[in-house]
Amino acid sequence: MILVWLGFLIFILLLLALDLGVFHREAHVVKVREAFYWTITWVTVALLFAVFVYYAYENHWEGLGKAVDAVDGQINDGRLAVVKYLTGYVIEWSLSADNVFVMAMIFTSLGIPAIYQHRVLFWGILGALVMRGLMIGVGAHLVSRYHWVLYVFGVFLIFTAVRMLISNDEDKDPAKGWVMRTTRRFFPVTNEFHGQHFFLRSETGRILLTPLAVALVLVESTDLLFAVDSIPAIFAITTDPFLVATSNVFAILGLRSLYFALAGAMDKFGYLKYSLALILALVGVKMLIADWLRDELGPNFNFMLLGVVALILVGGVVLSLLKAKSDEKAAE
Repeated sequence: MILVWLGFLIFILLLLALDLGVFHREAHVVKVREAFYWTITWVTVALLFAVFVYYAYENHWEGLGKAVDAVDGQINDGRLAVVKYLTGYVIEWSLSADNVFVMAMIFTSLGIPAIYQHRVLFWGILGALVMRGLMIGVGAHLVSRYHWVLYVFGVFLIFTAVRMLISNDEDKDPAKGWVMRTTRRFFPVTNEFHGQHFFLRSETGRILLTPLAVALVLVESTDLLFAVDSIPAIFAITTDPFLVATSNVFAILGLRSLYFALAGAMDKFGYLKYSLALILALVGVKMLIADWLRDELGPNFNFMLLGVVALILVGGVVLSLLKAKSDEKAAE
């Protein structure tokens, strides 16, 4: 199994090297059309990887899929592995959309020029991949040793869904939070930009953090908070470490392009928050009653969950766009 993990890691590093070293080597403002094409590209790569998942688990390459999945008590063959991978990917990708709104607040509050935002997001997401990898490793270890942890995750997701519904995000400004205050307390910060650099040397030789570095710290910290919600969500689908990690990685890789595609239309997705809360609640309930669902709905209940999650997400987007259109007509 080490060879499969190593191959996947090399593949991801190659994608990141091509992204920053070839396609985005020079700083530039990412237009909506370019972001849309990159979003389609990352989604396509994730879907193509599902083909690899099918054959790898169908033939149990390097032992993949031979262990019993603690979530449903089944052996993951090719078809079941693909369903779980895609379900995890859709859930993680949809939850990432909420992260986009916070990123927009960070860049707006700090006045980060659009030309430098891609660089901040690239390194921010690279750090997020490392942090999530560690969290997934810890989570997989806990679940493998203590099955009751799944029920704790389920309750936590339901609690998170309720908190998301009743919280007032408009009053939350990451640039004024404790992370920002702590950063300024321990590190010297300058308000001056120094191109794409995160650090600036003063005339006295002192190293200062530029606004880009501060934005990077905030992006990393907020993603860590979002990961606390999203990592348990993926363990509601499967405890297979490879499926958990790969679905999470591909969802995160598409987050930058998703940000630039949605950044100019944040106010048009008013119902997205409710869709995400409903998805979290659904996944939490599924984690609590997985055995009952399997007995009542049969082995295809994971496929049904994928359909329901997709329907909720699409429904939230459609309703949001219809409301935005209606508000525009009312304002005319």
